[in-house]
Amino acid sequence: MRTLETTNLSDLLNQPKRTLARLAGSRRMLLRRRDDEDLVLTTAARAAQDSTAAQATSRVFVELMRRPEGRTLVMDVLPASFPWVRYLPAHEMRTFSVELVETLGAAADLDNSAGFAQLITEWKSTAEVYADPELHAALKRDSGEDYGPVPEPGTAA
Repeated sequence: MRTLETTNLSDLLNQPKRTLARLAGSRRMLLRRRDDEDLVLTTAARAAQDSTAAQATSRVFVELMRRPEGRTLVMDVLPASFPWVRYLPAHEMRTFSVELVETLGAAADLDNSAGFAQLITEWKSTAEVYADPELHAALKRDSGEDYGPVPEPGTAA
């Protein structure tokens, strides 16, 4: 795996030609920002190639899943691709595989992987609950009390 070229955003702003010349020799450049999230800089051609590759891979995978032998194969390879699925019960692993394919197809169609990344995060969290018997039991336990609706994050309770 290639090392990601890294520089500070201030270098790009203060020495744009020199900084962009470094990008020419790599696929991407990580721009570190002091007070905000880091950025990744790449060429438009490279971004288009990456998008095309992701969309094509997604479409092949979705079509594979439409066939019974493809679904069986995916269920066999999920633990190698996502080791944490081993903690999911069989019915949850099947649900994950269906949601994975549906979301991957939608993400490819929109050319936006944010929903796919969110799905992986959510299912990984679910696997963490199943992996911890005490946590799983506590979350399944019905205390008999309803504390009402949960406020949206960032709003006053």
